[in-house]
Formats: sequence, structure tokens, C-alpha cells
Amino acid sequence: MARRKSALAKSDADDAPPSRGAGNLFEAAYLKIEELLVNCALKPGRFLTVQELQSLTGFGRTPVHAAVNSLAADTLIIIRPRHGLQVAPIDLARERLLLALRRDMERFVVRLAAERASLSHRNQMQHIERVLSERRNTVSIDEFNQLDRRIDALILAASGEPFLVHTMRPLHTIYRRIGYIYHRLLPEHDLTGTVDRHLAILSAVANQRATSAVKASDTLIDFMDQMFEEMEAGIDPGLLDCSIEPLPVA
Repeated sequence: MARRKSALAKSDADDAPPSRGAGNLFEAAYLKIEELLVNCALKPGRFLTVQELQSLTGFGRTPVHAAVNSLAADTLIIIRPRHGLQVAPIDLARERLLLALRRDMERFVVRLAAERASLSHRNQMQHIERVLSERRNTVSIDEFNQLDRRIDALILAASGEPFLVHTMRPLHTIYRRIGYIYHRLLPEHDLTGTVDRHLAILSAVANQRATSAVKASDTLIDFMDQMFEEMEAGIDPGLLDCSIEPLPVA
């Protein structure tokens, strides 16, 4: 009986309304699932269930369910009624189109960050800049993506406009996943080009050079646009959507 009560209590806890710490659990679940999406541990196009995400992340039903709803709003997960969930396939045409939106929004964000960054923000940027410069030739794509997430969050924090976080975060995740696939599947390209462009943005914002920050941001977006051209020509569509049936092999 005691064991049964314990199991019931655990079930009730999972279904309970969000507690004081629920926001932290939701954020942690969101970040973990986002990481699995970016590094394609959850392959584009894959079908799965909330229960599978619970097993993969180690989080309970409530934070995973909340994270899934948020990721669905971000167009990173598709909720399929009666069929569970699907990891959003990569649509290169759509995501290249959205790059124009990101260009304009990043200009606004980096200009604000350069104008508003506090001394603490600037010190953190300079620290990341030093670390990334030292690791320029050896950083892996997984390590870079961890730093990239911190860079994005720091610049958004420095901008001082919370609304931008909710707008920019899904765009950052979409293109972080693109970058991961590009560097994993087209390994002839090392990370130095990407690293150098991020270093230029960090340096400009940390030194409060707004015009230079905007120019550096545009240079990064131009670089990403070139990545799309190469991916459109050289990537097997099945790697962008694993639900596509492979071609028969002779």
C-alpha cells in the first residue's frame, strides 16, 4: 500500500500546477530538448512521443509538456494530433528566406546591445572573446554551439529589451542546427570562418561600436547565406527530413 501511495503521489506531482521552481524546470527542459534538436540527436523529421522526450531528458511530464508547447510555437516541433510529435524537418528554402528577417532583427539587437551594454556585459563579452580566440583552431562544433548560445543570450541581455528574447531565440536555434549540419556533413569547412565572424561581433559590441557591430552582424549573415547555397547543392534531402523514404539502391 505504501508503495502504491508513493507512486500515486509521484503521478500527482507530475500533474500538479506549476510550483515556485517550475519555471526553472521548464527552462532546463527546454534547453535540453533544444540541444538535442541542434545536434540532431533528435533527427529532423523524426516522430516521437512526450514519453520518449521524458526518457531522453530525464524531466517529468509537466516541464517536458510545457517545453514542447513552447518549441511548437517556435516551429521547431510539430504537434501531430493522434500521431504524437514530429521534429520539424529542415526546409532550406524557408530557412534561407527567414535569414532576411534575422538580418534585420540582428541589426537592431546588436546596435541596442552596443549602445546599452553594462560594464558587466562588456567584461563577459571580452572574456568569451578571449576564450574563443584561444580555441579558434581547435574548438569543436559542439563546443562552439555552447559558446554561441551564451553569446546570443549575452547580447540579448545587453540589449535590455526582454521582448527580443522570445523573438530571437527560435531563430538562433534554427540556424544553430543549420550550422551543425553544415559543419558535420560538409567537413571540408572548418569552423574558423564562423568563429572569426562571431569574434568581430563580440569585439564591436564590447567596445560599444554600434556601426561596426551592425556591419559585423551583416557579414555573419552573408556567410550563412553562402552556407545555404552549398547545402542546397550537396546535402542528401533524407538528412534534412528522416521521414523521406530513401531511394532504392541498385
